[in-house]
Amino acid sequence: MNRTEFIIATAVILFVAFALGWFASWLVNRFTRVTKAEIGELDRMAQALHEAEETRDQSITYMQQREAEMTNQLSQTEAELRAAMDGLRDARQEAEELRAYVERQNAG
Repeated sequence: MNRTEFIIATAVILFVAFALGWFASWLVNRFTRVTKAEIGELDRMAQALHEAEETRDQSITYMQQREAEMTNQLSQTEAELRAAMDGLRDARQEAEELRAYVERQNAG
């Protein structure tokens, strides 16, 4: 094999390698290309996710407000219960004093 044949063989091998590389690149690009329908679907999914996050945030805010209201109502109810129990205790003590007074008056 002389020098000219070697150069031609090398050029052919390099051209075939270039053609195979280009074809492989074209195939990869063809199979991994994102279509407009897929982009539209991604946009719809992103919008749905955004709406879901907003709904979640609104729900969290509502639950926090509701929890604060319920805590306040519980505190008020506990205060009313303590006041009622104190009143009942005072009423029982007064009734007991009146009963003792009536018994002393009847005995005397």
